[in-house]
Amino acid sequence: MEIVSASDPEVSVIVTLYNERATVGDLVRRTTSALGGEDGLFELLLVDDGSTDGTWDEVERAHAADGRVRGVRLKRNFGQHPAMHAGLVRAKGDVLVTMDGDLQNAPEDIPRLVEAVRNGSDVASGRRASRRDSWGRTAPSLLVNGMLRRFTGARISDFGCAFNAYRRSAIEPMLGAIGRQKFTKALVLSGGATVVEVDVAHEQRRGSSRYTPMRLTRLALHVVAGFWPQPIQWIGMALGLLCTLAALALGVYGVAYWIVESDFPGPLFGGVGVIFVLGVQGFILALIGEYLARIQRDVEGRPLYTIDREL
Repeated sequence: MEIVSASDPEVSVIVTLYNERATVGDLVRRTTSALGGEDGLFELLLVDDGSTDGTWDEVERAHAADGRVRGVRLKRNFGQHPAMHAGLVRAKGDVLVTMDGDLQNAPEDIPRLVEAVRNGSDVASGRRASRRDSWGRTAPSLLVNGMLRRFTGARISDFGCAFNAYRRSAIEPMLGAIGRQKFTKALVLSGGATVVEVDVAHEQRRGSSRYTPMRLTRLALHVVAGFWPQPIQWIGMALGLLCTLAALALGVYGVAYWIVESDFPGPLFGGVGVIFVLGVQGFILALIGEYLARIQRDVEGRPLYTIDREL
């Protein structure tokens, strides 16, 4: 645990960047302006997650112009959550703010999140009151949010918003899992941290989203594996019950049809039943694969990320 001295910043803003060259300058200007009331006692950590468009050049320029801007560059693209971990472990503030670098969230809302933590909450959860995303993004989010509310017991509406503020004492016990486990906010709240929701602005994304339907599906699978206790047992029980009821219903229907029509359509119903069972088995295998991948990472001791440069 790092001791925060009186000369350390009181607020740390951690921003994850991936090919965000066009927004870095505006991001830095707006963030430093929004935190002007902190009398300079803040830092801005820009984590470049292996960008290939010159984002790091902009980070270096920002650091040269303002010493409160720090930079970390990962050797390749490791993903948003490992990049966030790289910033969180280097942050020195008592209040830690996380946000993406695409400016969908307004840096001008940072003081409101910080104030909510200073007023006593462990977590100030950003809530996108007027979300500017397509249905392809919002529909899966409804499912994921519902699952996370059920699994964590935290009654908040927007687990997917990365624009949040945390008390340092709420983050530190979870640092070993952050990055390996997605949904940092859900992870912190699952440990019993207190939370208040804060409405934040949300702008239209510049360019296309990196969250494809396949990636969103994997994200939902990650939620099940990471936050649902004993999912395989529950799914196995549900599958057994469902298949038993389906077999019973088809059997009754088949006998009745055979009696009335003297021609039981066995192949059709048999094929439907096989396809259904195979589909559910495929989901269970994918879930087992998620668990095996986690075990492999832990056994091998692979690092979450490797650092290329640091300012």
